[in-house]
Amino acid sequence: MASTVKAVAPSWARGRVIAALAVVTAGLLAFHRAVPNSVGRLGSLLEAFLPWLGLVVVVLLGLALLRRSGIALVCLLLPVAAWTHLFGGLLLPAAEPGAHDLVVVQHNVSDDNPDPAGTARALAGAEPDLIALEELVPPALQTYEEALAADFPYHAVRGTVGLWSRYPISGARLVDIKPRGLVDDWRRGLRAVVHTPYGDIAAYVAHLPSVRVGVTGLASSRRDESAGLLGEAVAAEKLSRVILLGDLNGTVDDRGLDPLTSRMNVAERGFALSFPAALPLARIDQVMARSATVGRIRTLPATGSDHLPVAVSVRLP
Repeated sequence: MASTVKAVAPSWARGRVIAALAVVTAGLLAFHRAVPNSVGRLGSLLEAFLPWLGLVVVVLLGLALLRRSGIALVCLLLPVAAWTHLFGGLLLPAAEPGAHDLVVVQHNVSDDNPDPAGTARALAGAEPDLIALEELVPPALQTYEEALAADFPYHAVRGTVGLWSRYPISGARLVDIKPRGLVDDWRRGLRAVVHTPYGDIAAYVAHLPSVRVGVTGLASSRRDESAGLLGEAVAAEKLSRVILLGDLNGTVDDRGLDPLTSRMNVAERGFALSFPAALPLARIDQVMARSATVGRIRTLPATGSDHLPVAVSVRLP
């Protein structure tokens, strides 16, 4: 009886689909700016979750090992290199605290937070110098003012955003970042000067419009317009040192925030995924600075909000 022998493909010939997916993933990481925003703002949608492509690489690696595919393993070096270039630095240890560091906390406290007093105590427990809050509504606003008064005697509120400080503040005013077409009383921008021992700083607190993900893609036109107005305000700021804190409803990789990220420094270390609090997928709560360095950003324990608070040290030159 004649026997048959089944040919086994060499490892270099197996896993070509996995290898192709690895190359595509590397392309999306390295050339995400080439993905157009003209249809459904797909570019911004990709950039909102760009770090998660690292999880795709892990899955492809597992499949390549199962298939014992040499070509797939080699191709996976491309997305690994691209992801490391973009995000590897965020994993490095934080720099040692400096003598001129300000600790700042940013938090969207949620307009239906059931425990504003507990939230205020939790934020003060991080011992920051500045606290920026969004979605401040009565009567919760009074609760925050009373709970924070002892440690943060200076504060300013405009509309639904506020700033609390250990140091004196002056010149508080509304910053108009309201997109066209909104007829409601929409006040979500604040600018004030903080008089620190290291010099004056212009502090901006902002809450940009929400974005929505649907079958047609990402709805972010109002957010993008508001970011542009805020970017113009920062560009016109006469004080050299600026700190921006806020719920910007976008990640620092999202091109919709280019009017801000092109003018300001972002966190050098840390991912600090802040939203949604129950299963954080992206950091949309941001701290940026001009003429200052933003160190490692981290999340604080959950409060009664659907956002996690974020804290960071800002090093002043």
